[in-house]
Amino acid sequence: MKFVFTKINKFLLVIGILVTIAGYIIMSTGDKTFSPILLVLAYVVIFPAAILIGTNKKTEE
Repeated sequence: MKFVFTKINKFLLVIGILVTIAGYIIMSTGDKTFSPILLVLAYVVIFPAAILIGTNKKTEE
């Protein structure tokens, strides 16, 4: 099995990591509104998009 990540996959993965870090940093300041929004956005939208976007559905034989 070959894993192929394109530039857009890597870009979205880095964005997801940065948004997650920002969410946890904001959570440590005591904010209870904005940090959960960032974390849900990262875990539910950005990380799955980084995995699914641009994947080639053809199998190699």
